[in-house]
Amino acid sequence: MIHAVAYIGARTLKFISELGHITVFGFRLCVAAVTPPLRGGLLLDEIYKLGVLSLMIICISGLTVGMVLGLQGYNTLVRFGAEESLGAVVALSLIREFGPVMTALLLTGRAGSATTAEIGTMVATEQLDGLRMMSVDPIDYVVKPKALMMLLVTPLLSALFIVFGIFGGYLIGVAMMGGDSGTFIASMENSVDFVNDVAGSFLKAGLFGVLIGLVATYRGYSCEPTSAGVSAATTSTVVTTSVSILIFDYFITALWGV
Repeated sequence: MIHAVAYIGARTLKFISELGHITVFGFRLCVAAVTPPLRGGLLLDEIYKLGVLSLMIICISGLTVGMVLGLQGYNTLVRFGAEESLGAVVALSLIREFGPVMTALLLTGRAGSATTAEIGTMVATEQLDGLRMMSVDPIDYVVKPKALMMLLVTPLLSALFIVFGIFGGYLIGVAMMGGDSGTFIASMENSVDFVNDVAGSFLKAGLFGVLIGLVATYRGYSCEPTSAGVSAATTSTVVTTSVSILIFDYFITALWGV
């Protein structure tokens, strides 16, 4: 019993200490974000690595998720004679939940892990120490562009995921199941509200982008300077961010109805 209590206490203290470190890191990152220069070349490079290289997986995943939603939604709604509401079901499901959440999870696995591994490798090879010796702040030069661009690309990729998802639902509901295209589109237009649904979806995706950028850069920046440390930090990024996204998604939905 004593060992169990000691273990729980040690884990609690470690969690609180880690929370304090990531808070300080986030504060330094916020200060760097509003401090010039912006380093446009680095920002464009990060847009390519985080956004452009993620287009394929986002588009394919959005299309397949939309097709599954269309198939399951049609088979469920037809039992109640409400198949004309398929467009509303597909659109609202994608806009309010599946779009931002699935995009954030996919970005965590592809871009977030890569960001942690890149920064962790720079720690292991003492590149960040070299920047400090040249009086260059690594948070400003290395971390800031990655975190800022993660915030930018996440809502944009989420919008792309939603567009491909709606197209996939349209293919199944209209082309495969024989539904009416006008009814599908009219149902979607009448049910989707810009402020409550579309703007809320962008807000949720932006918050997820902040979360991914913060955790991914912090794990890489604070990892052990060894190959095992980089590997552990990369794994921790995927696990921690994925769980955090699902938890934050619940609280955002419960508190603001987004």
